[in-house]
Amino acid sequence: MAYGARLESVLGESPRGFESPILRDMTEPSPRSATAAEGTGRRYAGLDGLRVIAVALVLVYHLAPPLLPAGYIGVDLFFVISGFLITSLLLREGLRTPGALRRFWLRRARRLLPALAAVVVVSAALALLVGGDVLYRIGVQILGAATFSYNWWAIAAGGGYFESTAPELLRNVWSLAVEEQFYLLWPLALLLLVRIPRVGLRAGLTAAGSLASAGLLLGLLATGADLTRVYYGTDSHAFGLLLGAAVALGTERMRNAAAGTGAGRHPALPVVATVLGAAALAGLVVLAALPAPGEGGFARALLLAAALGVIAVTGASWPGSPLGRLLDAPPLRWVGDRSYGLYLWHWPLLVLALAATPGSTPGRVPLATGIAVLLATVLLAALSHRWLETPVRRLGFRGALRQARTALRGGGSRASRTLGAALAGVLLVASAGAAVAIAPTATSAEQYIAAGQAQLDHATRSPADPAAPSGSPSAADTAEPGAPSAPPTADPATPIDSATPAVPGAPGDPVPGTATAEPGSDSTPEPAPGPAPVDGSRVDAVGDSVMLAAAGGLLERLPGIRIDAQVSRSMYVGPDIVAALGGGLRDYLVVALGTNGPVERDTIEEIVAMAGRDRTVVLVTAFADRDWIPGVNATLAEVARRDRNVVLADWAGAIAGHDDELAGDGIHPDSDGGRRFAEVVAAAIDAAEAAKLARIQERGVLETVQEQRLERLPPPSGEPPSGGLWVEPGAGDAPATGRTPAPPR
Repeated sequence: MAYGARLESVLGESPRGFESPILRDMTEPSPRSATAAEGTGRRYAGLDGLRVIAVALVLVYHLAPPLLPAGYIGVDLFFVISGFLITSLLLREGLRTPGALRRFWLRRARRLLPALAAVVVVSAALALLVGGDVLYRIGVQILGAATFSYNWWAIAAGGGYFESTAPELLRNVWSLAVEEQFYLLWPLALLLLVRIPRVGLRAGLTAAGSLASAGLLLGLLATGADLTRVYYGTDSHAFGLLLGAAVALGTERMRNAAAGTGAGRHPALPVVATVLGAAALAGLVVLAALPAPGEGGFARALLLAAALGVIAVTGASWPGSPLGRLLDAPPLRWVGDRSYGLYLWHWPLLVLALAATPGSTPGRVPLATGIAVLLATVLLAALSHRWLETPVRRLGFRGALRQARTALRGGGSRASRTLGAALAGVLLVASAGAAVAIAPTATSAEQYIAAGQAQLDHATRSPADPAAPSGSPSAADTAEPGAPSAPPTADPATPIDSATPAVPGAPGDPVPGTATAEPGSDSTPEPAPGPAPVDGSRVDAVGDSVMLAAAGGLLERLPGIRIDAQVSRSMYVGPDIVAALGGGLRDYLVVALGTNGPVERDTIEEIVAMAGRDRTVVLVTAFADRDWIPGVNATLAEVARRDRNVVLADWAGAIAGHDDELAGDGIHPDSDGGRRFAEVVAAAIDAAEAAKLARIQERGVLETVQEQRLERLPPPSGEPPSGGLWVEPGAGDAPATGRTPAPPR
C-alpha cells in the first residue's frame, strides 16, 4: 500500500563510539518533506547525506573495527545535527503558540517509538533463541529503553564500558536516551532564551552551556571517573547537541536572509560554505580512521568531532550550497530517511550474530558475519520504515490502529496480511516476556570468576597437612650446600578434577644433563638427577580477573600456590602488591596483569627488581579483544628476552583457537581454560627450574675442570710432592688413585 509522498525522515542515531553511540534525534523530517509534513517552511538541504555519513562511520566501526578505529565519533556528528535541526524547527514553529510544545513532543514520540518498540521486541525474542549471556539483565535493558533512561541505568549498574563482560543487547539505545532527555528539557530552556532580544546573547549562552558540558567531560576524566559515567552521562555528553543548537540560534537571521533575495544574499557564501563543509567532512573521516586513542585522546576526539560537525552542518545546510545539493542525491536521501532504523537495528543483530558465532567478539567480527549483519540491518530498517514508522508518522498511533481495524474488516488478502502481522506481534511480545523471565542473574564470565574465588577461598581456609609434623626439618634444611632447594611441604588444596594432565618437564621428559643408556648395552645406567616439577608452595601469583577465573586450575596443578588476584587490576598496581609481600616472596613470582590496560616496561622492570635476583618472575601474556593487548604482549616478551631471571608464559598463544574454553566474553577461561592457563604457567616454571639446574651443573663441571687443571701443575720446585704421583701434563686426564691433589696456585 502506497502512503503518498515521503514524510519526514527519521534521524538515525549513531552508535556510540565504543559500542553504540548516539542519538540523533534525527527524528526530524527529511529535508525534502519537512515543509509538507511539518508546515514549517524551507527545508535544510544536505542533512540526510550527513546522517548517512554519521551512521556509516558507526556501522563500519562496529562491523569492521580495524577499518575505522575511532568511528564512534559518528555519534557526535549525529548529536550536532539533532541539536541544529530541533532548534531550527522549534524557532520556525513559534514556541509561544498554543500547543506548540505538545505537538513537538507528540511528533517526537511518533518518530521514535514505533521503530524502537520493534527493535526491542524482536531482539529480545531472538535472544531467547540464542540464549546465554545475551539474556543477561535484559529486563533492565528493556525498561531503560522504554523509559529513555538507559544511559543512567547503565551508569547506576557500574558496568565499565571497556571492562564489560556482558554483550548488552540494547546498549546502543543509551544515545537515544540522551537525545530524548534533550528533547524534553531543551524546549523549556528555549522558551526562556527566546525572550532575550539579542540573538548573539542567546547563541552565546547556549554555546556556554556546550562548553560547560565539555568541561565536565574533561573534569570527570581528570578525576578518574568511570568511562561509563563520562560517556553515557547526559550532562557530560550534551556538548554536541548544545553546539548544534547554538549554531541554529546564531545563524537563523543570516540563513533567512541568504535564502531570500535581499541584501543578506552574497554569492560567495555558498562557495565558502561548501569548501569549509567539505574540509570538515574529510577531517571527520580522517579522525575516524586514526588509531584508537587513550582516555585523554578519546575525549579530545569527541570534542573535535563535534566542532567539525558544526562546520559540516553549516556548510551543507547553507542556502545555495553545492555541498548540500551533492549530499541530497537520491540514494543518500533514501538511506538518510532510514538511518534511525539502521542505527537501532545493527547493534542488537551484531550482538546476536557474535553470540552465535564461536570465536567472535565485538573487536573480532568475521567478514561473513559483518556482511550478513549489514544486509539484515538494511532489510529490517527498510521494512520497519515502510510498514510501521511511516503509517504512524502519517496517521498517528490511533489513526494507524483504525487503519489496521479497517483492513481486518475488509477481508481478502489485505485482512490476512494484517492478521498475520498481528499474530506475529503477539508471538514476539510473548517471546520477549519469556526472555525476561529466564534471564540469568550473572554472565558466564562472572560465574567462572566467582567459582575461582570460591575455590581460592576454600584453599585458603584449608588446614595444614597433618602428615607433616610441625617443627620437622624441611628438605631445604637438610639439602647439601649448592643443591637446588626442594619444595617445602604444601598445604592441601581441593582439586577440581582427580586427573592431573601431563606436564612439560615432568619426570620422563628429557632435560639437559640427564644420562641415557648406550645403544645396545645390556644394562640401563642410573639416570642423572633431573628437575622435578616445581611444587606450588614455591610459587606466588599476582593477577587480575583472568587469573581469578583460572584459580581452580592453578590450585589443582600447583597445590600450595599463593594467589593474589582481583577483578579490574592493571600492571600499575603490581609493584605495590610485591612490596606488600616483602621478604616473604617465594622462589617464583607469576604476574598476569596485562588484560585491563597498556603496560610500560619500567613498571615491569620495577616488579622484577623488587623480586630480587634470587627469584624468577614469570610474565603471563594477555588474551582479550582489546586494542592494547598486542603492545602489552610485545613489552612482556621484550623484558623476558633481556633478563635471565624472567620467563614468559604464553597464555595468549595457548588459548588462541580454543574459544570453547572461554566464557561468553572471549576473555575469561572456563574450567577447561583454567587448566590450560595453569599448564602454561607450570610449564614456564618447570622450564625455568630446568634452566637453573643446567646452570648449576654447568658451574659444577667448570669447577671440576678447573680443579683438574690445577692438579696437573707441577709444584714450584719441579719435584713430585711427597706421598703422591705427579702426572705429566698431557699424560692423561684421569689422575692416579691415592694421589694427593696439588695445592692451588
